[in-house]
Parts: sequence; C-alpha cells; structure tokens
Amino acid sequence: MVFDNFRRKLRQEALLWWDEGLIDALQYKHLAERYQFHQLEIAQSDRFVFILITVGCILLGLGVITFVAANWQVWSKAIKFTLLLSLFLATNVTGFYLWQQPNQHNTLGRNKLLGHGLLILGALLLGANIALSVQMFHISSSDCEIFLCWGFAVLLMAYSLRLSSLGTLGIILIQIGYWTGLSAQYLQDHSIWAQLIVQHMPLLSAVMFIPLAYRCKSQWIFTLGAIALITSLQLNLKSWEFSKYSDSLAWIPAVAFTLPPALLWSYDDLLFPKITFRAFQPIARMLALIFFSILFYFLSFRGWWEISAQNPSLRNYWSLLDVIFLGTLAIWQWYYLLTKKSKHNRKLEPITIALSSFTLLTGVVILWHQSISPIPTIGIVVFNSLLAIFALGIIRVALLAGERSAFWGGIILITLQIVSRMLEYNRDLVFKSVVFVLCGIAVIIAGIWFEHQFFGVSYSSKNAR
Repeated sequence: MVFDNFRRKLRQEALLWWDEGLIDALQYKHLAERYQFHQLEIAQSDRFVFILITVGCILLGLGVITFVAANWQVWSKAIKFTLLLSLFLATNVTGFYLWQQPNQHNTLGRNKLLGHGLLILGALLLGANIALSVQMFHISSSDCEIFLCWGFAVLLMAYSLRLSSLGTLGIILIQIGYWTGLSAQYLQDHSIWAQLIVQHMPLLSAVMFIPLAYRCKSQWIFTLGAIALITSLQLNLKSWEFSKYSDSLAWIPAVAFTLPPALLWSYDDLLFPKITFRAFQPIARMLALIFFSILFYFLSFRGWWEISAQNPSLRNYWSLLDVIFLGTLAIWQWYYLLTKKSKHNRKLEPITIALSSFTLLTGVVILWHQSISPIPTIGIVVFNSLLAIFALGIIRVALLAGERSAFWGGIILITLQIVSRMLEYNRDLVFKSVVFVLCGIAVIIAGIWFEHQFFGVSYSSKNAR
C-alpha cells in the first residue's frame, strides 16, 4: 500500500516534469516501465476485490459461528470436536496452499495475501480450539496455561513458515500468559511446566524470540523479543523494590539495572554464525538508550531512595540461573566488542565509553546504597546529573547527525527533568506557572531553530537548484 502510494505520486510528478520539459517522453517511458505505472489501476481494483472478499469471509464466519452457537448445547462432544478440528484444518490447509503459490502477473500476489490472512485466522482458531477443548473435556487448566500453549503453538507455526505476523502474534500471546501467571500466589496453582516458563521467561525470550527474528528477518519480532526479555527480567527480580533489598540480596537491584543496557548496547549480529550484516544492532542500541532514559528518570526521584530496607524475598531463586546466563552472554559480547576494536586498531566510540561508564556508576551507587551505607542524597544527585548529561549528550549527537527523533528525545528528557523536580520540591503555584511557561517557550524556540537549521536550509537549497 505504501509503495503504491509512492508510485502514484511519482507518476503524477513525472507527468508534471514531462509537461514542464524537465524530462522527455523516453525518460518518462523508462520511469513507467521501472515502477510499473500501468499496474496501479489493476492493483487498486484487486485491493478493492480483496477487501470485498475479506468482508464476505467475515460475514460468512459470523454466520457459521452463530449457527454453531445456536446448536452448541444440542451437539455431542464428538460432533463439537470434529467441527472445530475440521474448521481449523481447512483454514490452515487452504491458507498454506494459497500462501505458497507463486505470484502471477495477473494476480499481483493476491492469492498469497489471502493465504497469509487465512493462516493468521488459523492461528486465532487454534486458540479457540484449545479453550473450547479444555472446556468440553473438563481439563483443569488456568488462563496462563491456555495462553502459553496457544502462544508456543503459534510460535512453532512462525518458525515453520517464517512469517513475521505469526511470530509477533505468538510473542504477544506468550507475554499475555506470562503476565497472567506472574503473581507468586497464583503461580502455585499452575502446572510445573507453566511455572518453569514464567520463572525463566528472560532465558526463553533470548533463546526463542531472538533467533526467530533472524529466521523471519523481522525487526518487529526482535524489538518485541528484546522488550520481553528486559521486562521479564525486571519483574522476576522485582527491581522496582531495590530500596528494600539489603544484606545478601543487595546485589540484585544493581544487576537488574545494569545487565539490560550492557546486553543491549554490546549486542552484535556478527556474533551469530552465517550472519554477515548488522540488521538488529541499531535496534538493540536504541532500546539501550530508551532503558537508560527511563532508568535515570525514575531513579532521579527522591521517593525511591527513602524506602527503608525490608528484606523482600525474590519471586523465585531459579531466576538467578537466567541472570548467570545473561551475564555470561553480556561478558562475551563486550569481550567481542573490545577485541574487535583492538584487532583493527580502532578506538571505542565516545558514546560507548560514556554509556559503559554510566552502567558502572549506576551499579556502584546502588550497590553502595544497599550493602555498605545508605546514600539517598548522593543517589538523587548522581542520577539527576546522569539524566541531564544523558539528555544533553543525545541532543549533541542529534545536532551532529541531524536526527530529528534523537533531538526531540533529548528535549523531552530535559523538560521532564525540570518539570518533575519543580513539582517534587516546590509547591508555589506562581513559580510552577513560570516554569511551565519558560519550558514551553524554550521547547518551541528549540524546535523551530532545529527544523530551520537542519531541514529548512536544505529544503530551500534544493529548491534553488
């Protein structure tokens, strides 16, 4: 759809260029052949037909579901199970048959899209089959177990067919099952396999989701897999209660806050065999920056440092196995990063040195606060300083590279820090109004200057040409 819009706009511009004499008929013909202008109307017609077919299939499906619901209590278990299984198999077999058909010149991949949609429908029907089978045969199973079974089955389909849509759906379903069974008290009611999956979700995310991203060549799967790894690690270690840890567990919050950025920033696609290009390293490093910004922002609040130690227990001690595995992986990645630079006589990038220093300082401050002596004032000052330095560093990198998203990210961080400190330490309404007004004016001026400096000048220069 996006490519068709590009071709349609390109055809309009090409016709305008032809009328203005910028290109001749031969050049327009070359553009038309390269971008297949003659197929634009055919593609639009096929898309309209595909939408009609989809709406018809949905209405047909609703009719079948209504008919089944009307006779559900009358039918026996054998008829119910046969009907569900037949519908599931028919949808998936038809979808797979259409999906593997080669693109024909007159269909423009219409059969492949229809097959893809049927496979997604089959994955959804799989969940309905699992839930209804559990209900029909009175199997004692929780929602967590149902979602985990459903998610891993869809994930297996994604591995087999290399479809990123199925992989994304599988990860979402597994995460729903994980969050459903996250409560420690509720977790005891699950089966042993469900308990193990919830307890070792960070390890499973690294082992199952990341390789799937390479198999499907999907940035979405890699992003979701990395987010699942980081969030499950924080939840299993209960890192948000870091001020309550003391004595023997004092190292846990330090590891929980330093291991994710160490893993993400040192990530390199070339560590995997048969991988010759860095497809996901930029995503991993972007997630590391996002993690740093969230971490520094929340640790800059005074309330986190004033909670007294209560010696809370871990959600489960088996999570330490995941910490050992991920910690070993982080050490290996950093060893590869450092030896690769030294082998080619290259220096580390300044941003890598800065972020590694931030990571070490974060671990030292939190570990000192928990195990040696409470330093709430120093912690507040350190993380407010780190947040300011981090935001200014992002703005500086954005100014050097002309990156709009990085610039606005740094501006938002600086603004959030100023507003948060003002709301936290000052209750004077007049002062608050002045701060809000000044922040708003500063953001507007900075935004206009940046857009004019990096985009307005280049645009005018192009028009001058």
